Amino acid sequence: MTNPFPRSLSRRALLGLAAGAAASAGLLTHLRRAAAQVSDTAPDTVRIGYQRSSTLVALLKANGELEKALEPLGVTVTWHEFTSGLPLLEALNLGKIDLSADVADTVPVFAQAAGAKPVFFAEEAPSPSAQAILVPEGSKIASVADLKGKKVAVTKGAGSHYLLLAALAKAGLAFKDIDPAYLTPADGRAAFVGGNVDAWVAWDPFLATTQAQSKARILADGSNGLASYKRYYLGSEDFTRNGDKVVAVLFDQLKAKGDWVKANPKEAAAQLASLWNIDAAAVEVANGRRSYKVGAVTKDGLAEQQKIADAFLREGLLPKAVDTGAVSIWQPAG
Repeated sequence: MTNPFPRSLSRRALLGLAAGAAASAGLLTHLRRAAAQVSDTAPDTVRIGYQRSSTLVALLKANGELEKALEPLGVTVTWHEFTSGLPLLEALNLGKIDLSADVADTVPVFAQAAGAKPVFFAEEAPSPSAQAILVPEGSKIASVADLKGKKVAVTKGAGSHYLLLAALAKAGLAFKDIDPAYLTPADGRAAFVGGNVDAWVAWDPFLATTQAQSKARILADGSNGLASYKRYYLGSEDFTRNGDKVVAVLFDQLKAKGDWVKANPKEAAAQLASLWNIDAAAVEVANGRRSYKVGAVTKDGLAEQQKIADAFLREGLLPKAVDTGAVSIWQPAG
């Protein structure tokens, strides 16, 4: 029988090569398994960013409930406060935090336009009356159309920003027809109360406290289909993939806390009033305008996001068109 192997390769050499190949294959398999184990290992710390108006997260933080719920996983929590949604999502995109408390529906649109790829892991059902355009009690401004040529304070990229655009469009005005003043909520309130702007677009609890203290009048809110005002919870791609169990715990905690706030309005208002150092009655009014109904995010539920993106693009406030459907969504088990 003819030897199929070259004479230069002895049987012993061939057996040696075969053994080496098997060892290499075994090593490769081991490395792959090790890499998979590393990528699937849950983190031991979760960094959560939030705003002052992040009601549910503020309550979880104050009561230490999230830390207790994460103890079985051996995960600790660090908290990081931001003035508004845009810097919060910027920190998420830069890897400085892992998960974001609720941000207004507009904020992810700006984040996407900047190249960020946040993962949606929870949402709050619409709360259209929880943001509004305010004018001073004695103002002669009687309708949104009267804002033409007026100075209006608004937080750039916030949900209130889209409300302002939608309200102006309905009144036949463009954004360029007003004199916008981009201010943080605190600075916007100071400018409004100080008479340095003609109107201010705000959201709760800033809205409710200003109404109570200055008797400001609501010119328009998001009702009647003008602006749904949903709030979304987001995470980084890496963390939502490797920290799935942590995200699931937070999702359940948020859902339960939202139900508790609506079922216990006075107790919730009292707790938040002490945290925020504002009047409990105003907090109760604000909470009454928020749904706090936490649920899973769906593609269909993100439909208004495209309207928001298109509105900002038309006004030249976005650098490029955004496909709001091109996002990742985390889903709770079952």
